[in-house]
Amino acid sequence: MNQMKSFHLDVPERTLGQIRKRVADFPWHEMPDDGGWEYGANLDYMKELCAYWINEFDWRKQERSINRFSQFTTPIHGIDLHFIHEKGSGPSPLPLIISHGWPGSVVEFLDIIDPLAHPERFGGSADDAFDVVAPSLPGFGFSGPPARPIGPRKMASMFDELMTNTLQYNRYLAQGGDWGGAISSWLGLNHANSCCGIHINIMTMRHPDGPVGAEEEAWAIEFEREQLTENGYRTQQATKPQTLSYAMMDSPVGVAAWLTEKYRSWSDIDGDDLESVHSKDSMLTNIMVYLVTRTFNTASWIYYGRREEGGRILSQEGKRVEVPTAAALFPKEILSWPPRSYVKRVYNVTQWTEMPRGGHFAALEQPNLLIDDIREFAKTFR
Repeated sequence: MNQMKSFHLDVPERTLGQIRKRVADFPWHEMPDDGGWEYGANLDYMKELCAYWINEFDWRKQERSINRFSQFTTPIHGIDLHFIHEKGSGPSPLPLIISHGWPGSVVEFLDIIDPLAHPERFGGSADDAFDVVAPSLPGFGFSGPPARPIGPRKMASMFDELMTNTLQYNRYLAQGGDWGGAISSWLGLNHANSCCGIHINIMTMRHPDGPVGAEEEAWAIEFEREQLTENGYRTQQATKPQTLSYAMMDSPVGVAAWLTEKYRSWSDIDGDDLESVHSKDSMLTNIMVYLVTRTFNTASWIYYGRREEGGRILSQEGKRVEVPTAAALFPKEILSWPPRSYVKRVYNVTQWTEMPRGGHFAALEQPNLLIDDIREFAKTFR
């Protein structure tokens, strides 16, 4: 059994001061007059966000919000893995590991952990409670970095060890979006003896035979068209992440712009109003996690790691995830879902929910829809 150490977040004031100074001293530059968000992070909005960051944002308040949960680190495969562990109410809460992605962190889950662990506090029943485990991905946030890039398949093996060896759970469910969806998929495929079901709100994995039939082929063509203006960051981080890191590790505003543009592009927002879904405090808290831990560089490595692991193909032999799988389809997910026929060749789909609203950041955008769907799926396992 791996040893656990209690973790408490307390960022030195000197670190916070250095970040504020670099934001305040940022050399603002030009943007095309017709820019909007078409060229990337909008200049006017970034100036507004940074003014708020300097004058109003309260990191200590956000730090207290993170620290209200029990947190630990444990050595797994040579990495000090950080995780939140909120034990659920009632006599038999169901173990659930929830995995974030990029450009995210465990702060994505701060508003869903309590409702999942303690549903009776929110008008529900303690019979639906979970023991919630929310790790920081290796190289992200409060977890240590690997010595070199690793991908989601390797991370899945680490998370299974966390659940079965460190926390001594015999069986558990896994949930994830973005990279968490890939990690959950690998848990379902490679660790089915302990991971008894997965709930995903993204489909990043692919079947080796590709699309079959007119409907699937039409989706594949449209998917590639949709990704034409979204692939740049992914290609850079999967091929030359170190080159990008020299700029990002030096510029808090650069990191903020790189991440904020994704919040805008990938979310189900009202027109161009980013804050119709994401508050400045929410975005800046996540941005600050990357900055105070100096992990922008190592967090980008997961793209390189997946490429080395074989990319999006789940199984070259055409094996599928046979544990029960719930698919939660949010309409503005930037990686549009294939037709159900395709998904069923990759997963044993037992629950299929087409959500009325929401995008890529499900836990932040539509927490109640996500929570309800996870609870519904979990009824099968109680």
